[in-house]
Amino acid sequence: MRHIAIIGSGPAGYYSAEAAQKKYGDDVQVDIIDRLPVPFGLIRTGVAPDHQSIKAVSRRYEKTALTDNVRFVGNITVGEDVSVEELQGLYDAVILATGAPNDRTLDIKGGDLDGVIGSAAFVGWYNGHPDFADLDPPLDGKSVAIIGNGNVALDVARIIAKTESEFSGSDIVAHALDKLKQSNVEKISLLGRRGPHQIAMTPKELGELGHLDRARPVIDMRDFPEEGDDAMLEPGMRKSVTHLRSFFTRAGELREKPVTIDFDFYAMPVAIEGDGKVEKLIIEKTELDKDMRSIGTGQRYELDCSMVISCIGYRTPPIEGVPYEHGRGRFANVDGRILPGLYCVGWARRGPSGTIGTNKPDGFAIIETVADDIGSGDNREGRMGLDRLLDRRNVEAVTFRDWKKIEEAEIANARDGAPREKFTDVADMIAARSN
Repeated sequence: MRHIAIIGSGPAGYYSAEAAQKKYGDDVQVDIIDRLPVPFGLIRTGVAPDHQSIKAVSRRYEKTALTDNVRFVGNITVGEDVSVEELQGLYDAVILATGAPNDRTLDIKGGDLDGVIGSAAFVGWYNGHPDFADLDPPLDGKSVAIIGNGNVALDVARIIAKTESEFSGSDIVAHALDKLKQSNVEKISLLGRRGPHQIAMTPKELGELGHLDRARPVIDMRDFPEEGDDAMLEPGMRKSVTHLRSFFTRAGELREKPVTIDFDFYAMPVAIEGDGKVEKLIIEKTELDKDMRSIGTGQRYELDCSMVISCIGYRTPPIEGVPYEHGRGRFANVDGRILPGLYCVGWARRGPSGTIGTNKPDGFAIIETVADDIGSGDNREGRMGLDRLLDRRNVEAVTFRDWKKIEEAEIANARDGAPREKFTDVADMIAARSN
């Protein structure tokens, strides 16, 4: 019997567990350990609440979770309740699938002012992550700046711009919906250091901006190359740029909508100013060098705003005793191998890149690597040993059966038209499993 521990219950974790099942059949036991009492990681707290079709992938993970040889072990903090070293002594392989939940630092003057918020915090706030439930984003001002030209920046802009009725069918949490209903924001600026041909926005997410009830995208065609140059782009990117061009051609049709989502290309934030809180963003215009890198031109302008949301990427949090690449914000590894018996997968391995689906081949590949290394296993204690250790420390894990009770309570608490009302407090989650 092989014993595998996976730390992290998001897509990379569950795809790795599924791969282990397919590789070994009944000759494997997999424990998926998570800090929270609820599974699915990024699917629950990262994917936008109005993208329920994407969140539906959790049903695939549930099929894996409900099998006898895969177990969810929630409410366990690795590094506090149990160490990586202890897990290595209990399991043939320990796979870190912790994702990259921490924001990269916005390293500019004024980046620590009140009103500067990382996207992980803001997305976690409207998605009900317990770590960010108490966030109080300043939506009372008329202008908000979002730094970044990827899908996360689009999600944040769209969520701020939507009306209450547009959240029908979503699982946005009540505290965020109530706050957004009171928003005074009229201008949302999306700032990117490079141009339209260098965005990391996918067509579906861009297309949604053209169909919002009260908000309209604003494009300055002076930022664009000749339309014929679009032919050089790969098909998905070409479609995204076509959406951007269409926002300009539809300007007359969209003009009556009061909220604007302004695309500011070739814009590099260099400082944030304000008396204890965000009041303005200082931006330097950029241009591209021959290698398509952005360089400052020295020309600066100011953008009045009450909040700056930084969507510039994520980092995997370090774990004591695990080699780490600080420059890349991920665990130090070679093809997923960190140390003998210790591996990483997904964003924890490659950094925050790719889609949810990218984690499937990554998960299957790491299990092949594990199989090459551990052979038939080493007669480890596995989950029995973990249970004894947690029992000695009076640490009570949350099981997948417990999670299903929590989920039932969230569904029962849902407002009209919503699939659930998430618990945003760990103690409430724990209490719900007993009801």
